[in-house]
Amino acid sequence: MSRPFIIGLTGSIGMGKSTTAKMFADAGVPVWDADAAVHRIYDVGGAAVEPIRALFPSAIIDGAVSRDALKVWMSEDQDALTKLEQVVHPLVAADRAEFLAISSAPIVLLDMPLLFEIGAHEHVDLIAVVSAPAEIQRERVLARGTMTEEQFDTILAKQVPDADKRARADVIIPTVTMDGAQIAVQEVIDHVKERLADA
Repeated sequence: MSRPFIIGLTGSIGMGKSTTAKMFADAGVPVWDADAAVHRIYDVGGAAVEPIRALFPSAIIDGAVSRDALKVWMSEDQDALTKLEQVVHPLVAADRAEFLAISSAPIVLLDMPLLFEIGAHEHVDLIAVVSAPAEIQRERVLARGTMTEEQFDTILAKQVPDADKRARADVIIPTVTMDGAQIAVQEVIDHVKERLADA
C-alpha cells in the first residue's frame, strides 16, 4: 500500500494553527495533532508517565504527568527541558508513525508547532505555514488570558521566527480572517489532489 501524501502544518503561537487544522479535518483530511499526542502520553497509563516518574517523581500526580509540576521542575533545573524532550520527542514520533502506518487516506495532515525545530519538515511532502501580522498574533494570545506578555515573549523567543517559517514554506495560509484561511485551505487540498492525479 502506498503511503499518504503528508502535509506538515505549522505556525507560531497565536497564528491560528489549530483553527486551520480543523478546517482541513472538516474537509475530510485526517489530522494528527502533536499537542493531542503529548496529552495522550502524559495521561494515566500514557507512555511518558513511568519514564518521567523516574526523572522527577513529583511530576506524577494521580497517575498522570502534571504540566504544572513540570514547570516547577524546569524552574529549578536548567537541564530539565532537555531531559524531558529526550523522553517526549521519541514517544511523540512513535505516535505519529503509528498514525501514518494505519492511515488509508490519500492525504493526511500533521499539525506540528515544532515542525522545523525537531527536523520533522524533512519528512513531509508539503509544508504549510499559518501566518498573521505580529500585532494580531500578540492580540490573540493575550486575549486568551492564559499568559502574561512576558510569558508570550519567552515562548516566541524559543520558536523559529514567523518570517523564517514563511521563507521555508511551500504554502502560506493567511489567517487574518476565517474566510481567507478557509479559501487557502481548500486551495492547498485542490493543489495536492492535482499533484496526486498527475503522479
